[in-house]
Amino acid sequence: MKKTLIIGASGGIGSALADACAAKGETVTRLSRSADGFDITDADSVARHLGQLEGPFDRIVIATGALEIDGAEPEKTIKAIEAQAMMDQFALNTIGPALVLSHAHDLLPRDGRGVLAVLSARVGSIGDNKIGGWISYRSAKAAVNQVVHTAAIELARTHKKSVCVALHPGTVATPFTEKYLGRHPAVAPEEAAENLLRVMDGLTTEDTGQFFDWAGKAVQW
Repeated sequence: MKKTLIIGASGGIGSALADACAAKGETVTRLSRSADGFDITDADSVARHLGQLEGPFDRIVIATGALEIDGAEPEKTIKAIEAQAMMDQFALNTIGPALVLSHAHDLLPRDGRGVLAVLSARVGSIGDNKIGGWISYRSAKAAVNQVVHTAAIELARTHKKSVCVALHPGTVATPFTEKYLGRHPAVAPEEAAENLLRVMDGLTTEDTGQFFDWAGKAVQW
């Protein structure tokens, strides 16, 4: 029976992923701030909670993140940058996943296949950025993509059958995105979860360290 760990399991996508995995018969461990006091931005909290888990896990998904933190909305222009708001974005969307990834060697199987996915965002793609804006969020997601790519290189040295990737879930209708959907089409969390699981299930070791969207297509850095 597969063992899955969902970090950020109380959020829209995280909850849907956990439910979908459980429906497939997987043993699912859920971690979140609201349910477990798991603070992904705090190194001690991450080490304590992850250290108590009984792995290894066949699938780990880091589904944490936020567009707004403490009421700070994504900037429309570089002129609107505020230092604290930008640091908050990096703490949650970059440093937090990096702290979890620092424990990946202990959470994934040494000999069998394991998949570790970090939910990123297409707006974190430097090559795809054509309109500007959202500087702090974009930059934090671009940074976490680098973290994933680097961690994957190191992980491959000891966990040769494991895959570590960044995933763009698409535009998902959750409280996370509600204010920013506008005319953009969005899918329900349940559909997004099925899409992401389909991509994860199809990954091979040749895909490790890369960035894919919900349809399994590579996203440029």
